[in-house]
Order: sequence, then structure tokens, then C-alpha cells
Amino acid sequence: MQSSTRSETPIIAFARLLKIMDELREKCPWDKKQTIDSLRTLTLEETYELADAITSGNWEDIREELGDLMLHLVFYGKIASEKGLFTMTEVLDGICDKLIKRHPHIYGDVEVKDEQDVKRNWEQIKLSEGKRSVLEGVPASLPALVKAVRLQEKARQVGFDWDHAGQVLEKVREEEAELNQAIEQGSPEEKEAEFGDLLFAWINYARFINVDPESALSRTNQKFIRRFQAVEVLAAQRGLELHTMGLVELDSLWNEVKRSE
Repeated sequence: MQSSTRSETPIIAFARLLKIMDELREKCPWDKKQTIDSLRTLTLEETYELADAITSGNWEDIREELGDLMLHLVFYGKIASEKGLFTMTEVLDGICDKLIKRHPHIYGDVEVKDEQDVKRNWEQIKLSEGKRSVLEGVPASLPALVKAVRLQEKARQVGFDWDHAGQVLEKVREEEAELNQAIEQGSPEEKEAEFGDLLFAWINYARFINVDPESALSRTNQKFIRRFQAVEVLAAQRGLELHTMGLVELDSLWNEVKRSE
């Protein structure tokens, strides 16, 4: 059994991981059986675990989850190399070449004023590489909230955006009015459509006030879980059962939990 070691450099550590991956594919029944399809769901799970660690701000967990995700990247590279499709070296060279090409302000003579210039250049270079739309590259399977943010960010790079937050807030109010009208007079499909438009507008507003809506909602979800579970504990301590309590009683416990924070 190999003991835990500390590599002197990232290059040595990465080489060690590649060697272990080779050994696992050769000797471990489970690892030998895996395919890119069987790994896909596990990779998504690891990605969300990393996202949870980032949201909680736990750097020890972030370090561990980065390692888990790195293992999956190496796993895909190993499977590809076995099939003679590409090697991990080609993967790494590919991203290095892409970064150099898409940062001409660092590796060329292009001048930029700020991060927005960098983003605009990035999208223009992608179009010059054969992309047909600035919206290409946004994964179809992204969660809807994250996808809305990415679509808005990409549209912004070609000037399709509001000038200031006040305009976006005005759009939010307009969408709220249309949703209320749909609730009163519209079909289920119209209500869903208008609700979606309102969410899209609020996400746009969050972008203008420099709030990550995905992170904000994730933190609110965590806060709700923490407070609701505290309500459950408080009710149990007092011999109460939530399903027999009225909203006024539940709200009283909720406020008590909030005050205790």
C-alpha cells in the first residue's frame, strides 16, 4: 500500500496521479469497467459537491473536491488515450494554445482598458474561429438560472444590453405587470411564460448590481434549511408537532429562530 506523500511540485504530483490512473485501469475491476457514459453522472455530482464547498467557503472541502474533479478529468483523458483518440498531453496543450490565442493583450500587441474589453475580444476571437453565434458554447443542459446568466453575459459582449440598472428595474416592473395580467386572464402556458420572463429580468438586474443570482439563491436555500431545521428542533423540544400547528404558531417559531441568529 502506498503511503501518503507530499510532492515537491505540481508537475510531480500530476505525474503521480497519471501513474495511479494507469494502475487503476489495469488492476481495479471497477475502474477497468468505467466508460465516459458511466462517469458522466458521477462527474456532475462531483461538480455540484465542489459548488457546495465554494458556497460554504470551506477551503479544506474545496481542496478535496478539486482533487475529486481532477481525477475525473484524468479518467476521461485515460479512456480517450486507450481508444487512440487523444492524449492528456494534447488536452493540456490544447487549453494552453487556446488561452494564449484568446489573450492577445498578454501574448500579443492588443491593448485593453478593462475586463469588458477582454470579454469582448474573447467572443470576437471565438467567432473568428468559426462560431456561428455568440451564444454558442452555452451548454444546453446547464441549469436554467445559470444558463440565463451566461446568455445575458454573452449578448452583452456584442452590445445587446441595457445602459444602466434603472432600465433593467423598469423592465422588471413591466414583466411583473404582464405576469399579474396573465394570472388574472391568461392560460397556464401564458402564466408560465410571463413568470419565466420575470425571472429572466430579475437575473438581468442581479447582473447589473454585481450579484451572482445562482450563489445568492444557493445561500438563501441554505439559510432556509438551517432555519427550518432549527424550527423542527425547537418544536420537538416543546413537545409540538409541525403538522398540527397553525401558520401563526409556525411563524412565531421561525421568528424566534431568526432572532437567535
